[in-house]
Amino acid sequence: MLSLIRLPRVFTINQVPKVFHEDSIISGYRHPHSSATDCILSLFQMTNETLNIWTHFLPTWYFLWKLVTVLLMQTPWQNSFIWPLVVFLLSCCIYPLASSCAHTFSTMSARARHICFFFDYGALSFYSLGSAIIYSAYVFPDKWVSSSFHRWYIPIAVFNTVICTFLACYSRLGLPFLQYNHDIVKRFPEYQSPKFSKFLRVAAFAYPYLFDNIPLFYRVFLCVGEGCTDNGTNILHYKHIALAFLTGFLFATHLPERLAPGSFDYIGHSHQLFHVCSVLGTHFQMQALEQDMVTRRPWLVHNSFPITFSNSGGPALFCVLLNLAIIALFSLPLLSAPVCKEKDHGKGPKKASAKPRPCC
Repeated sequence: MLSLIRLPRVFTINQVPKVFHEDSIISGYRHPHSSATDCILSLFQMTNETLNIWTHFLPTWYFLWKLVTVLLMQTPWQNSFIWPLVVFLLSCCIYPLASSCAHTFSTMSARARHICFFFDYGALSFYSLGSAIIYSAYVFPDKWVSSSFHRWYIPIAVFNTVICTFLACYSRLGLPFLQYNHDIVKRFPEYQSPKFSKFLRVAAFAYPYLFDNIPLFYRVFLCVGEGCTDNGTNILHYKHIALAFLTGFLFATHLPERLAPGSFDYIGHSHQLFHVCSVLGTHFQMQALEQDMVTRRPWLVHNSFPITFSNSGGPALFCVLLNLAIIALFSLPLLSAPVCKEKDHGKGPKKASAKPRPCC
């Protein structure tokens, strides 16, 4: 049966519009106006996106299994102490799923590509907030628990995630309605200043990560003496931190493909390695947090703020609504773009049955 299925053709970098180009990736591009069916079929052929998709789609099911296990075994509806873990695991399910969907359907059009990655950015910022919520509940060193910083930690994290989503979306197209409109996508800063765009995107995700991890960094690297919560969990935190910084390094540097353009188009380029490291880092993070939750629970119950909806599920829900509003704000000018014919868009490969499409 598989022999009867005609897989979509792949193209080189010179055959697709610039908006679809990836740094130092020369071949393996899908058609820039693929149908949804073509996108799904491309999961089963080797393109430069295939492993990007699977390296996040498969871990989604692992994290979902962990979430379902917690829901069934620890009955969080009867125990509010588990709520931060549920929020964190939910964010762990959403960010790889959003990423795999973005990579799968981003070649349906230039407009679809932008919108897909807007959702990807929103999911990553939600994961950042999920980490902050569970850090506040289980990770703060003893001497910082119930401090002023602890009290303001989650509100600041919510603000940071909103800034993260906004700045990441801005790095693709600039300000909606002002720097792109119904007639033309000027694509500032990504098109005109790709290095500045990359810097903005790295900063957008690095800043909330660094803030969220202040209590953890202090606990495992700086704190000495009484009240430092030095326990067996710290070795797992070290692994997570190392993988997190390796993830950021790969995302920012585009190594190894930058050293040998075209040699890592299908297997081994930085985005694939970035996905693998991020998932492994999340796995060690999850193990460390679960261990902290169990070992520190008696002390935290008596010394920390009580866990309520206002410092667990409430901020998470608020962040989701704000992120959706930001994504809608950046997507609306694209969704309302006029329709024009394929012939107006130059050098990209054409299909015999090409349909009118948005001018963006």
